[in-house]
Amino acid sequence: MLRLALKMLFGDHAKYLMLISGITFATLLMTQGAALFCGIMSWTYSPLRNIRADIWVADPQVSQVNDSKPMRDIELQRVRSVDGVAWASELYQGGNQARMLEGGFKFVTVVGLDPTTLAGAPTEITEGRLDDLRLPNSVILDEFGVSLFSDLIGRPIKVGDAFEINDKEARLVAICKSQRSFTGAPFVFTTYDRVTAYSPGQRKQLSFILAEPVAGKSAEEVARQIERETGLKAFTQSELLWSTVIWFIKNTGIPINIGLIVFIGLVVGIAISGQTFYSFLLENSRNLAALKAMGASNATLCAMVVLQSLAVGFIGLGIGLGLVSMMGRLVLRLNKVPFLMLWQIPVAAAVAVLFICTLAALLGIVRIVRLEPAAVFR
Repeated sequence: MLRLALKMLFGDHAKYLMLISGITFATLLMTQGAALFCGIMSWTYSPLRNIRADIWVADPQVSQVNDSKPMRDIELQRVRSVDGVAWASELYQGGNQARMLEGGFKFVTVVGLDPTTLAGAPTEITEGRLDDLRLPNSVILDEFGVSLFSDLIGRPIKVGDAFEINDKEARLVAICKSQRSFTGAPFVFTTYDRVTAYSPGQRKQLSFILAEPVAGKSAEEVARQIERETGLKAFTQSELLWSTVIWFIKNTGIPINIGLIVFIGLVVGIAISGQTFYSFLLENSRNLAALKAMGASNATLCAMVVLQSLAVGFIGLGIGLGLVSMMGRLVLRLNKVPFLMLWQIPVAAAVAVLFICTLAALLGIVRIVRLEPAAVFR
């Protein structure tokens, strides 16, 4: 009987394709919207992905990684003196304007690293050497910045080229890979002592303090110790990541706008699939009535309907996820649109499709229970 149910489903090509299309389109909308949301959120905490440290220390008023309230330089020594801190180094992060010698400018995010240890430096250097960052007026630019500057001046920018930040020379000594920022500004890495020349003058320059716990102590334990002894706010990398994401969720319209896309995908799947599946059952009412007249029980017929619904659902789910994956690979190559497919997204999409299939099957089950065997003779 179950094989007969599949033959009935696949035999009606028009209804079958309509059902598959509805589930596919719903899956496409839901997963694409969720991947877009996760991609945007990953851009909000991109400094955490570019600058690795177990503990981030900031002013108590700071709640996310893109916002910094400058601290006194003496705070670095106070953090270093805390029991359980293996090492601590200064970090500057701020926006500025980079001007090409040929003309034109772009806004960049300047990151000032500890000149001795280069703690927090980019880990993937694609061209040049990290150690050259200690040379005078040297900077490291990420690949996205290289692309922007190359388009700006009409020729490829390479190691050895120079541009200006705050009317000071910045000579490119290396190119690195980095994660895109939420603001769209490329990252320029230099040393902390050079920040005073590249950034507008202000009394305080210390944005964050990067720290590591000693062996045998957890980052969370040492972070709480830093807060007790210094009065500063100390985050583990995970805590700062989630604090940043929550801040953007609360203070921007991103969740509402993208949530509407996901909701529309769910509604489209329910509307199209439910209506089409019910129409399919109406057209096959005589066949189902004949089976019922020959002795098939309601439970058997309901099992046939459930199988048809699940077959359509998971075929459409597979096609939809495949299309989203192809789109995602293309988007990631362009590196201009946020896209992050976490494993939870396909799982959530499968649950949503199962919900759609369940509703469609319930419509069919109600129809079957009310179906009279005598309908075949009418």
